[in-house]
Amino acid sequence: MKLTPQGLQNRWVRLELLSDNNREGLAKAFEGHSETWDLMSLPGAGEHFDAWWDDAVTTPDRIAYAVVRQSDGEVQGTTSFLSIRPGHGVVEIGWTVLRPDARGGVVNPAMKLLMLARAFEAGAKRVEIMVDERNRRSQAAVLKLGAVREGILRKHKTTWTGHVRNTVAFSITDDEWPEVKARLEERLSAF
Repeated sequence: MKLTPQGLQNRWVRLELLSDNNREGLAKAFEGHSETWDLMSLPGAGEHFDAWWDDAVTTPDRIAYAVVRQSDGEVQGTTSFLSIRPGHGVVEIGWTVLRPDARGGVVNPAMKLLMLARAFEAGAKRVEIMVDERNRRSQAAVLKLGAVREGILRKHKTTWTGHVRNTVAFSITDDEWPEVKARLEERLSAF
């Protein structure tokens, strides 16, 4: 698997590599939904934004994006490829934080279509998505994509608030990708 940093886009969203061009918009998108940040290992809103940004752009096995809505150029949040394991053909999609008003519409499925297509075109055999067990909304969204729920990793991570979280592990394999892709494309045809 050879997954290199590059921007991605379709008619609904652009995934831009983090840069000065989207930094201010991303900081703005991170405001106003502390319940999401409480589930993360690092906070990103307000005074914590600079430390989050530094981590996102310097972690060696991470490709971080700003998610930009095509219709108006407004930054909707962030997502990343992480835990990139080229020798095994495995990558995780995570660190996804979207503005509350961007949830439940076209942004997430359009973004996931781009990322999954890029991962499998790059030679991935498996794409993982890890979700805090308390985050029922995200679990439902991942299942709606067509990912398989594999189980719970107990006491897997500690959030920045000190909560020791259980993580629900999901995956999509290269054998499953054609069906997942068709479902996503059908879903997006409604927009």
